[in-house]
Amino acid sequence: MAFYLGIDGGGTKTRCSLGDEDSVVAAAASSGSNVVRVGAAAAREALHSAVREVCAAAKISPNQIKSLCIGVAGAARPKIAAAVRRMLTELTPASIEVVGDMVIALEAAFGSGAGVMAIAGTGSIVYGRDADGHTVRAGGWGFAISDEGSGHWIGRRAISAILHAYDEGKECHLTAALLHAWNLETLEELVQTANAPPAAGFPRLFPVVLQASSEGDPLARELLAEAGSELAKLAALVIRRLPHPPYAPVAMTGSVFRQSADVRQVFYNRLEANFPGIEIRSELVDPVEGALALARKLGQKKG
Repeated sequence: MAFYLGIDGGGTKTRCSLGDEDSVVAAAASSGSNVVRVGAAAAREALHSAVREVCAAAKISPNQIKSLCIGVAGAARPKIAAAVRRMLTELTPASIEVVGDMVIALEAAFGSGAGVMAIAGTGSIVYGRDADGHTVRAGGWGFAISDEGSGHWIGRRAISAILHAYDEGKECHLTAALLHAWNLETLEELVQTANAPPAAGFPRLFPVVLQASSEGDPLARELLAEAGSELAKLAALVIRRLPHPPYAPVAMTGSVFRQSADVRQVFYNRLEANFPGIEIRSELVDPVEGALALARKLGQKKG
């Protein structure tokens, strides 16, 4: 029996799905394996842990995997793709394909058809494909200069917002929660931590904003609405560059979309207002399913 492995190598979590020709046999997860965000050593450890765990669950050896597809941000850079490939070849002789995280998400949602995929997790990107296979992207240029609407972006914007409130002499209830999330006591410590290299753990602040929003904090709700709006702007750029009518359908994935109904609703409302009648799928996509589907296709090519 042939086995195929799909991997979604996210910034905070790595997910594996092992399957045969027709079904999923086992699944596993580990910490983040995005080389750009966590470094090569941590990425290697996360990938090895996830692959070994999923193989153990299926009671097979990594040597029995026929083909493997991994989606990870930054895969378009040859050095990143080569590094990820080396990490996996240490474990298995399988045929390996390294693609961008948007590629496996698009595959999971639309197969080989046309569509627009909005990803908002630790980072963000919108990626679209027309009926002829031509692709368009917007955003996703890295957390320091882009990744609008992502968990990192929301965390960074939250700190900017409370500092702006401080400058205006206004009381901000979100401040205490953000300090607690980073185990800090003063605003001065927060500023130092946020500005210190390497980049601070801004994505860890997204759940804090989410919780504050659920408790009715107006600033937190404003931040989530802004995230949804920024993601809609990126999606609009891609939609306008793809052939229409009809507009390509739109799908969503990533922890920000999954955890925040406010972000999803604003995203939906803005796109519907700008592109009346466009299909926006409410069911969130699981990218690891796309990785497994591409691993099967790779195996079929190899024969």
